Amino acid sequence: EVQLVESGGALVQAGGSLRLSCAASGFTFDGYIIGWFRRAPGKERVGVSCIGYSNGRTSYVDSVKGRFTSSSDNARNTVYLQMNSLKTEDTAVYYCATVRGRLGIRCPAPDTYTRWGQGTQVTVSS
Repeated sequence: EVQLVESGGALVQAGGSLRLSCAASGFTFDGYIIGWFRRAPGKERVGVSCIGYSNGRTSYVDSVKGRFTSSSDNARNTVYLQMNSLKTEDTAVYYCATVRGRLGIRCPAPDTYTRWGQGTQVTVSS
């Protein structure tokens, strides 16, 4: 079955770290841009970061720059979102998604992504 499988969400204290994983099942990430998104309670889904699997480029929204890092592991066909110095406002369901292409400067618009994972809950307590 072709799908994205996210994992790694948890309850963590403010200032802590988590690493989210997004694994491709039934396909490879070659030729794709992988985006990370989050939906906080009562808010719309927003983009957080993206990574171009072919060229390794990354891009981040200002609110997570310097704290979050996207990376990929070709051998495992998995991408990661390392989240450090977590804040309560980072609490959300996090999703990964894919769109074909090569990453330039900015992440593609959210409505261009064609395949989405099921989401993983990240809760940051004060």
